[in-house]
Amino acid sequence: MENHSNKITPDVFVFTIDAEKEKESDRFLSESILALQISGQLTLETNIEKMVMKPGDILLVRKHQFVKVTKTPIGKDYQKAILLILKDDILRKYALENQIDNNEKYNGSSNILIPESDFLQGFFNSLIPYTQNHKNINDQLSSIKVKEAVQLLLLTKPELKNFLFDFSEPHKIDLEKFMLSNYKFNVPIESFAKLTGRSLAGFKRDFQKTFGIPPRQWLQNKRLTEAHYQIEKNNKKPSSIYLDLGFESLSHFSYTFKKQFGYAPTELTKTR
Repeated sequence: MENHSNKITPDVFVFTIDAEKEKESDRFLSESILALQISGQLTLETNIEKMVMKPGDILLVRKHQFVKVTKTPIGKDYQKAILLILKDDILRKYALENQIDNNEKYNGSSNILIPESDFLQGFFNSLIPYTQNHKNINDQLSSIKVKEAVQLLLLTKPELKNFLFDFSEPHKIDLEKFMLSNYKFNVPIESFAKLTGRSLAGFKRDFQKTFGIPPRQWLQNKRLTEAHYQIEKNNKKPSSIYLDLGFESLSHFSYTFKKQFGYAPTELTKTR
């Protein structure tokens, strides 16, 4: 059984994730997140780094990035973590209330392991009732808890100010370079557009100019070409790569692979 404790809706500011068996998924983070690993192992992988969280670890994860999330039970302990969403509107209010003037764009690490802190451990314990009773929580309560987390983070690491209070939007970046680094993430086209600093219409227009074909077609072709290479040259099994390449199921991967190349991926393994 896998559980995202309570569906994540706009009014939810804290939730738990847990799994009794290993599970992978791709996520686009529109807000920064503060996470505490309770049991098992949680792996967060971006296009440039991989973070493995063990019980007791607290990780601050920056907004505006793609993340592959792997939930892994260890032994008899199923995977469980508490995640707090650091919503921009609450961070802006905190900055105004505390006269924090930050005009610097943050260019540091996107994912920061927070040092052990009795204050933060106690804070996460106080969040448990909120993960179980979302319907009884109003905006004022959620704002209080997020501001408390911010205050504790700044107490623990004052240099996090630029991380927390950089409200700049992603600027328009090199589309080709970005897509070649991030094509494996299985997220909506809208998320690719946002992270490249473009509207959806602008993204599709620039994409067509850069690659000569629409985004969805290019993504599928690129993922299938990489899959063919991994199976043929690196002796990978289809079942071990389809998730990493952005396919939701092995059956869908096998169907699209055969449609593209004229033979099933299993037939390619037999020719070796």
